Amino acid sequence: MKRIYTAAILAILVTNAFAQVKTTITKSVITFKIKNLGINTNGNFSGLQADIQFKPTNLTSSIIAASVDASSINTDNNMRDTHLKSDDYFNVTTYPKITLKSVSFKHKSGDNYTGSFNVTIKDKTKLIEVPFTYTETGSTAVFNGSFKINRSDFGIGGKNMILADEATVVVNTEISK
Repeated sequence: MKRIYTAAILAILVTNAFAQVKTTITKSVITFKIKNLGINTNGNFSGLQADIQFKPTNLTSSIIAASVDASSINTDNNMRDTHLKSDDYFNVTTYPKITLKSVSFKHKSGDNYTGSFNVTIKDKTKLIEVPFTYTETGSTAVFNGSFKINRSDFGIGGKNMILADEATVVVNTEISK
């Protein structure tokens, strides 16, 4: 369960990093994966809201700020989802949003970039490096990224011997420019 929460939080943060200011998010998928009892457990977050001002030609002035509703976590198991929303994991009553705010961007090669983001979950903020691709086609731009987070860094799930510390978050977002 703890792994699921951590993965969900990461997914939300990454999704928030890929929205654009004054644009419309046309598609957004934030998924996470974490091992629970040695078995991969998957889930997602929905409702990404973002202010994206990403300019590949001017990375120093680019900004991405995003948030996702922590209570939107979905693992296709209502009992588990209810537990993940509790104080043991995301505590969605006290901490309703997972947020992500860019600090800087680097161009790697081609459509490949890395962003440094302050990710906040449960009032704990950590700097996370997020590799992503950015492509433009006509009036559409697509951000795709995948990164890992440590759930314990955010106080998700406490000390748990059956839940992995590391969760993988994947964010795929399409916007209209």
